Amino acid sequence: MICGAGGQLGQKIIGAARGLEDVRIFAYNRSALDITKPADLRAAFAEAKPDVCFNAAAYTFVDRAEAEPEKCRLVNVEGAQRLAAACQEANVGIVHFSTDYVYDEGYDRPLREDDRTLGTSVYARTKLEGENIVMKHHPEAYIIRTSWVYAEYGHNFVRTMLRLGNERDQLSIVNDQIGSPTYGADLAAAALALVRKKATPGIYNFSNADHCSWYDFAKAIFEISGTECAVKPITTEQYPTPAKRPLYSVLDTSKIAGIVGKPRNWRVALEECLGKV
Repeated sequence: MICGAGGQLGQKIIGAARGLEDVRIFAYNRSALDITKPADLRAAFAEAKPDVCFNAAAYTFVDRAEAEPEKCRLVNVEGAQRLAAACQEANVGIVHFSTDYVYDEGYDRPLREDDRTLGTSVYARTKLEGENIVMKHHPEAYIIRTSWVYAEYGHNFVRTMLRLGNERDQLSIVNDQIGSPTYGADLAAAALALVRKKATPGIYNFSNADHCSWYDFAKAIFEISGTECAVKPITTEQYPTPAKRPLYSVLDTSKIAGIVGKPRNWRVALEECLGKV
């Protein structure tokens, strides 16, 4: 059972699950299943009777969340709580997706699952609270923290760069925020593998391997796609946003790699994605 099936990650989970012979898929977008509504949850569980539920439903408008904290919390906390509790009551496994934004700052090495968490924006705080409440209501849950997710569809950095790169001759992109891009297809495959291999429940980090800045990421998008657009590096201070972003949020993926295999390099994954655009 997939919640948030209309989003980029939800669609990638559907695609990955379709390749498995012994799997039946029940996919619900928000119009079919609003995880904040108990009646929707009851109807979906009655129809799907799932063994496992993947929660790809989330409020992800990071900057807008600063002005809409209650809307953000409704989905990321209250919705996650209701879904986790419903899964626990029905004896259904749950995979809940979270974010690199939950980590505290001050690290200069890849972030491990047991490192300090804080949450320096409304979005980050609700995702962290959502993690905690899912684990409280469903102690056997899988929590997957990820970063810089993109796909060949949906709202993401890759598609934004392709659009702007075709509209403008030059873009200024932040060069002092460091992280790891994550192709939604790779994240979906890892999440499914985690469940099918019956890994120990708990928190796992997943992103593609190696790291870059948003500036490096944009340059790679243009180089691989053949888009002629110059990229100028700027600092975070030169590009203020309502929500604070982490300056360093590279994820240590060794825990999940030991179970599902080492993630591939982010640029290799990007090449595959851009070949489908």
